[in-house]
Amino acid sequence: MTDTIDLIGAPTDVGASIRGASMGPEALRVAGLQAALARHGLAVNDTANLSGPPNPSSAALAGLRHLDEVVQWNRAVYQAVLASRRAGRFPVLMGGDHCLAIGSISAVAQHCRETGRPLMVLWLDAHADANTHIISPTGNIHGMPIACLCGDGPDTLTRLGDGHPAVPDPGMIRQIGIRSVDAEEKQQLRALGIKVFDMRYIDENGMRQTMEMALAGIGGDTHLHVSFDADFLDPVVAPGVGTPVLGGPTYREAQLCMEMIADTGRLASLDLMELNPARDMRNQTAEVVVDLVESLFGKSTLIRP
Repeated sequence: MTDTIDLIGAPTDVGASIRGASMGPEALRVAGLQAALARHGLAVNDTANLSGPPNPSSAALAGLRHLDEVVQWNRAVYQAVLASRRAGRFPVLMGGDHCLAIGSISAVAQHCRETGRPLMVLWLDAHADANTHIISPTGNIHGMPIACLCGDGPDTLTRLGDGHPAVPDPGMIRQIGIRSVDAEEKQQLRALGIKVFDMRYIDENGMRQTMEMALAGIGGDTHLHVSFDADFLDPVVAPGVGTPVLGGPTYREAQLCMEMIADTGRLASLDLMELNPARDMRNQTAEVVVDLVESLFGKSTLIRP
């Protein structure tokens, strides 16, 4: 893990139907994300916010809402994240809605191809986000990034890099905390072959075994990318999200998840997505997210081997 962090703001909610995630980057700043990371001996550059088109709040066209705007935002994210990685820094994307993970993970995958490193993606979310324009009930692209990253979607989103799908092997993606999947999306997940550790799995096996299974196969040269959606958490802990789903991980389960990721020493890039201050209480959710991010970067109760 590099000692230099780039905070990259992407203030948009063009991929969602519920407005407010565009305020997420500022909420994370107010909650003290930069200072929290600096406490762990990291140099932190706030690179400010990317710019892109406004949310037109228009209806879906051919099963996709705001495709042009989503493409423009993801191109900006792709360029910023790839530049950060090529410079040897650790990009932290502050969203914004989860459609932006198409750009960030495409950039990380491109860098992994350039450097010959294997990629593993942990997708922490209440939702599977594997819909396509054909099966999506809404056309909201924040419900489609997994499909797009695996090559199923518009070419303008599936091939942001050098012409390859970002994730040629869906087995590189492990989803954790899933508890809301649309009917046809279930078939899509099965067809893709993504490893999904849903809330039933966590309930039956506990977070420790879940994370051991999710992290299985990680190697000394693996680039581990975490894409964290704030609605991964139970809404009792994190109410400030656009699409809350009851029954998510508790605060302690989430802390263990983060600490076990940190223990690998392989974390190299991070998305913080779907924080919606318009639905929060006194910035509570942003503060919880910052607390969890500290654990991702090594905060622990005791000094552990």
